[in-house]
Amino acid sequence: MLKLIFNILGVLTLTHAPFSYTATPMPNPDQALQMLVEGNTHFVNNENVHRSYLEEAKDAMLQKQTPIAAIVGCSDSRVPPELIFDRGLGELFVVRDAGNVIGPIEMDSVEFAVISLKVPLVIVMGHQNCGAVGAALLGRKNVPELDNIYPLLDQALKKCNSKGTDVLINAIECNVKMGVATLKNSPSIAPLLKENKVKIVGAYYEMTSGKVTLIE
Repeated sequence: MLKLIFNILGVLTLTHAPFSYTATPMPNPDQALQMLVEGNTHFVNNENVHRSYLEEAKDAMLQKQTPIAAIVGCSDSRVPPELIFDRGLGELFVVRDAGNVIGPIEMDSVEFAVISLKVPLVIVMGHQNCGAVGAALLGRKNVPELDNIYPLLDQALKKCNSKGTDVLINAIECNVKMGVATLKNSPSIAPLLKENKVKIVGAYYEMTSGKVTLIE
């Protein structure tokens, strides 16, 4: 089932000095999620705040990154996390690959974000009409270029219980759940989950509406 995640408020503010970087305290996992929900509401309503990335790139904040969340998303050119969640430079640690799968490289990247950068939130986000998942459903010969992606997608699809009438949406949801489960089983991340220092959730992006939903 997909659960809408909207109408929750949260704001991150940044304070800058000429030669040093100072930020407000890192949000807790729930606050970070609320901030991304609010940003997605901006995107859906065409009210994005972060309109001048060039100015942000010149800012002293880039001396050090303090992202509030890590996003594991698909490489699809229609799914840019910074725009979808209306976050500025330095606010999201983004890991993207075809099919938003979690392999060794993606796992290392997320563990780096959680352990070294101390992000309080990780979102594994699938999206409407995902070509990689669709190709996996049709068989590996359909898109041979994804040869190293298919094994990870196959693991998710084998554990997928059919429900609903849209096979592709169901498969995308199963793939996201697999990614969430894989990250939660990380020996480095699991202790932080128990201490409620980090939250890992799955999400689905609907391109036709711009809405992001949590996957239960």
